[in-house]
Amino acid sequence: MLTKKRLLRYISGAMFSLSALSEAHAQCNWPQWEQFRQTFVSDDGRVIDHSTPMLHTVSEGQAYAMFFALAANDKESFAKLLRWTANNLAGGDLTVRLPAWQWGRRADQSWGVIDPNAASDADLWIAYTLILAGEVWQQPAYNAAGQLLAQRILREESRELPGLGLSLLPAPMGFDLGEQRWKLNPSYVPLQLLRWLAVSTGDTRWQQMLNASRLLLLQTAPRGFSPDWVIYQTTPQQTASFSPDFQGAEKGMGGYNAIRVYLWAGMLHEQDTDRSRLLKLWQPMAELTGNLGFPPEYIDVHSGEPKGAGSTGFSAALLPFLKAGGHQPVLRQQMLRIQAQGIRPDAYYDQVLSLFGQGFLQQQFRFNPQGKAEFVWQRQCKREG
Repeated sequence: MLTKKRLLRYISGAMFSLSALSEAHAQCNWPQWEQFRQTFVSDDGRVIDHSTPMLHTVSEGQAYAMFFALAANDKESFAKLLRWTANNLAGGDLTVRLPAWQWGRRADQSWGVIDPNAASDADLWIAYTLILAGEVWQQPAYNAAGQLLAQRILREESRELPGLGLSLLPAPMGFDLGEQRWKLNPSYVPLQLLRWLAVSTGDTRWQQMLNASRLLLLQTAPRGFSPDWVIYQTTPQQTASFSPDFQGAEKGMGGYNAIRVYLWAGMLHEQDTDRSRLLKLWQPMAELTGNLGFPPEYIDVHSGEPKGAGSTGFSAALLPFLKAGGHQPVLRQQMLRIQAQGIRPDAYYDQVLSLFGQGFLQQQFRFNPQGKAEFVWQRQCKREG
């Protein structure tokens, strides 16, 4: 559980100064990762969401934490996170099955897998991070495990959709709706990850998925706002269309999933061929945030009507996007908002968004034109792992 001592420590760490967000403050020791690790990661490598009654763990949390551990050159934590993921989400062997997406305290008070379905965004990040860790740490076993997981994603979580191409389904089960309809999630496909998987695996199918994902992003934001979930549908007359998923819990809105779409785009390299189009497409999000003074919690993607105030975690997620788009007044506004309120110390998702947004602005990590992540410890730090 989140103790008072941990809470106070995290609050003090969250109340950072504006200068701490600048590019000049990349550190070999990444204090924000250390605080996250101490607060959310158990001794055996489980990322715990303390805000949920079942104290659950999701594969997404394991995946993100593995990436952050790599960015911090924290080999011990990386190994623990990977081991717990394999043992508890993949039946002991991540090379033969996809990890279950949810684990925690069940209704009968026992502990274990709650939902065995996988989550493809988590699987994508795990495969990417394993392959990258194998290279930068010279660990062939990590690379091999990542390559095998990447192959399994293509086999079990991808579909050739007519008129769109090879696309990432959110999970192996439940998202092929029948009658030529599929449910997709724009935030599940960071283009830099797909681009580097194409390079690092040599499998041309990743380039095909990149092409389909680009269309998914470009064609699902008619007013400049990305939805959480979309329905892709084709007809016997060979016409195809996207529409927001009005039947799901989000009712066609863009919110807790979609906030990552802007985050991933803001972290694309300046020479990435997709960067300028995406930043231009989603410029209304930057303008709306500036006018409101905060990112909305939800947006009606057709009308542009905002609903509720997003957290400071949402503000942190937008920092790379605002900087990349040249929205300096809004960037400073959101930095001040974070400084004034901090990031909720017990909010797992807000802290993840903050680690990505702040870490990128501090240049703890960056992505090159091929989508490969590069880390400050590789460039300027001499550390023993």
